[in-house]
Amino acid sequence: MAFADNLRALPPIAHIAELQLIDTDGQLAATIPNAPGKAGSVTVYNALAAKHGSINAAAAQEGLELFAEHTEDARAHPGSHPNIDRLLQVIATGKGYEVKVIAA
Repeated sequence: MAFADNLRALPPIAHIAELQLIDTDGQLAATIPNAPGKAGSVTVYNALAAKHGSINAAAAQEGLELFAEHTEDARAHPGSHPNIDRLLQVIATGKGYEVKVIAA
């Protein structure tokens, strides 16, 4: 399935202003705003955190599948899709993130 199709199957995110990713040291590692160009990532990360409890290796693998065609583009052009790069890093290192939802 294509990324757009996958997004339609995931829970809505209208109630989310941003997601904060907390690293294994308890530090804020990244913020993903619910804004144009990032809303798809917020949708995927929110669904993964709800299902897996965090962004761990299993969640990251599922996330790569959900990002569909964008995953191959991210592999071909590192840095062009930082939220996919982050999932690849979780798989490579085994170090995941807790997800904190900031309400809209």
